[in-house]
Amino acid sequence: MEAGKYVIALVDDDRNILTSVFMMLEADGFAVQTYTDGESALQGLLSRPVDLAVLDIKMPRMDGIELLQRLRSRSQMPVIMLSSKDEEIDQLMGLRLGADDYITKPFSQRLLLERIRALLRRNDVNKTEVEGGAVASGVVVRGSLTLDDLRHQCRWNNEDIQLTVTEFLLTKALAMRPGLVKSRDQLIDAAYGENIYVDDRTIDSHIKRIRKKFRQVDPEFNKIETLYGIGYRYKED
Repeated sequence: MEAGKYVIALVDDDRNILTSVFMMLEADGFAVQTYTDGESALQGLLSRPVDLAVLDIKMPRMDGIELLQRLRSRSQMPVIMLSSKDEEIDQLMGLRLGADDYITKPFSQRLLLERIRALLRRNDVNKTEVEGGAVASGVVVRGSLTLDDLRHQCRWNNEDIQLTVTEFLLTKALAMRPGLVKSRDQLIDAAYGENIYVDDRTIDSHIKRIRKKFRQVDPEFNKIETLYGIGYRYKED
């Protein structure tokens, strides 16, 4: 991964965190945009889109939850949320609104860098891959479901479903093997990569949001089954 081709947005009212993370990312080769409140971040991110945004939850003028909600109505850019250890409800709310990942404060800069790189890699999975001059098809079809890796496009009954990077990878991991149960650990590996710790409830929140999005276009959608204590599976046709 060449960091120099990526632009990262940092949104946090703590100027010490903003400055130190900015310096770390620039030293690693990323281009960085910084914002100290949600309102200016919303204006900036809509006019100057980035490859990934890191949003603090507690901010003046517009908090990170509202900012995420407004961004998600216009963009599916990868988002990592920052929250304090006592803000568990806000963490889950962020995931339900479409955050791809979250990190609790205080955090190690190296951990944040690893999570940024991992999320960018996951996003790149859904971009065009050219091998020997031929473009891979990258399309999965399961009955009414179509997943197109190259266009990062999900369709159900010919209706577009707007999924985040994480939601797309989770849906793909389940749909690739209909009828087979995927444990939460297997889904974490599929969506986040190996050697990254993610709480099981994070996967549950993502699955709830995926179901909600499908049911917005098809109230009868029931393809993703929960097997309590085991995991999830995509129902066979």
